Amino acid sequence: MQNNVLILDFGSQYTQLIARRVRELNIFCEIKPYNKVPQDMSVYKAVILSGSPYSVRAEDAPHPDLSQIKGKIPLLGVCYGAQYLAHFHGGKVAPSNTREYGRARLASIKNDEPFFYEITDGSQVWMSHSDTIKELPKNAVVLASTGDVKNAAYRIDGEQTYAIQFHPEVYHTTQGKLILENFLVHIAGIEQSWTPDAFVDTTVAGLKKTVGNDKVILGLSGGVDSTVAAVLLHKAIGNHLHCIFVNNGLLRKNEFQDVLDQYEHMGLNVKGVDASARFLDALAGESDPEKKRKIIGKVFIDVFNDEAHMVEDAKWLAQGTIYPDVIESVSVTGGPSATIKSHHNVGGLPDYMKLKVVEPLKMLFKDEVRRVGASMKIDDERLGRHPFPGPGLAIRILGDITREKVAILQEVDSIFINGLREWGLYDQVWQAGAMLLPVHSVGVMGDERTYEKCVALRAVESTDGMTADWVDLPYEFLQKTSNEIINKVPGVNRVVYDISSKPPATIEWE
Repeated sequence: MQNNVLILDFGSQYTQLIARRVRELNIFCEIKPYNKVPQDMSVYKAVILSGSPYSVRAEDAPHPDLSQIKGKIPLLGVCYGAQYLAHFHGGKVAPSNTREYGRARLASIKNDEPFFYEITDGSQVWMSHSDTIKELPKNAVVLASTGDVKNAAYRIDGEQTYAIQFHPEVYHTTQGKLILENFLVHIAGIEQSWTPDAFVDTTVAGLKKTVGNDKVILGLSGGVDSTVAAVLLHKAIGNHLHCIFVNNGLLRKNEFQDVLDQYEHMGLNVKGVDASARFLDALAGESDPEKKRKIIGKVFIDVFNDEAHMVEDAKWLAQGTIYPDVIESVSVTGGPSATIKSHHNVGGLPDYMKLKVVEPLKMLFKDEVRRVGASMKIDDERLGRHPFPGPGLAIRILGDITREKVAILQEVDSIFINGLREWGLYDQVWQAGAMLLPVHSVGVMGDERTYEKCVALRAVESTDGMTADWVDLPYEFLQKTSNEIINKVPGVNRVVYDISSKPPATIEWE
């Protein structure tokens, strides 16, 4: 990639938002842990320091080596980053006497500075810190203040080093994107050339160079990520790509055949493998969510190992891993961030499987994957398909997995998803599904008392899955769907709707 921006992550909950805002400017960026600064900085045109849950005054505060960056490459410190640049370069950071969290208004803006070009006095910003910069380094110039924060923005004389105590990446900073554009485009001089078409050209060229004439096996799921990955690889290596769609017994109703039918006319070399009994037998009696994911991952690898032996001289396993998978599975900071859950398609392969891994989408967010797919003329219906978890219904059945439970949830899910389509709601929802809960509740049907299962419906809106909010579906739709599920799915007598957001909840229940 050319015109890269490096974001050094200190563990802030907003770091991924910085990356998204930069990419919205058609500028490529990547996140690295603060303690793993790349030795070769020549590929980076600018660096951004993120916020952090830490105080710069703490003994264990994140302390990166900026010797190859500060004063040499355009640098922007955000929140903790701004305090870091002050505290360790002659300024003073102290606990704040006033609450500095939430909305604030910029004042005394130096509009003649390129950093605040076209930013207006009174512009709303979002503060989120308990410390404040009391004194700036001697060679620093204040660029803006707020009612409570004198040094809300500053720069260092003789350097292209800027710092702000607010968060330009969040929605509540109304001109935040323009501030980032001013820094990256007008100060750092970065071209806004990272587009879906450019990504396709660069990635295809990279795949040709990396893979060459080797054969690649790709696990198709029917979802957006694996489909886009397959088309990218097909552009690069043609029929050297061998796609395999595995039925793990945990797919949606009729999905195995439906997906195979969809790919029939795409020109891809696709083989369907029904390994449902193998997965379900391995899962029998296991109710721990992480162990279920690990079992599915292991069986998935075993199945691919068997299939790989049928493809002579296969050298690579391709996966549709995307950026949120990587971020949620591995602490990007090497410390402050927590691992939320493991993803079945993230990580290395066992030693016995002699395949190297290729992940053409691992630096993209979900909405970026869709835009790349659209640039390659993949049809809207396939690109608009809701995300579906790799472990399938296994993580939507809380508790142990049985064939009976899978069959019940498939029927419930089918009613819910088809209903969303019939009511014109499907495209208004980012992801939807049903969960089978490990509880029974008392009900009554006719004159008979029932003691049957409860299901939860979940529908969320999001852009990349990093954050999500529940969708306010029409009561009439929920009423009709609930009635249809209870009347048509034996064993279910209660339906609830999940109205929790991410965070604090996750999109899936396991």
